[in-house]
Amino acid sequence: MPPDRSDLPDLSPSQTAIMEIVWERGEVTAAEVRRVLGRTRPVARNTVRTLLERMEDKGWLAHRVEGRTFLYRAARPRHVTVGQKIREIVETVCGGSPEALVAALIDYRGLRPDELTRIRRLLDQAKASKGRKGDA
Repeated sequence: MPPDRSDLPDLSPSQTAIMEIVWERGEVTAAEVRRVLGRTRPVARNTVRTLLERMEDKGWLAHRVEGRTFLYRAARPRHVTVGQKIREIVETVCGGSPEALVAALIDYRGLRPDELTRIRRLLDQAKASKGRKGDA
């Protein structure tokens, strides 16, 4: 598996949809991807295979062969991709300020009470963790 690189090329909307399927299922065939994508729009078999091959060439996917079937898996976990994108947004859009990112999230999307509770818990954990690191 390639290293967790932060310089992978961006994905098209169709490729992003495929990554969601792969992250959710762990390992998929082209037929499975086509079946899932086909629930919302028609998609040709060759189109799916081409997208999968291009995503592998870009470093997003890896595959293994079982018989005559290619089984595709993510070359890196979802949390690494999310972290990369958040870091890019903080640096390029928010002037390096995580506070600006959180403020924009609250202002433009809003947060449900359950989300606020989870975020408060995460902040408390981060604060406690930072305190422990400072004690060492």
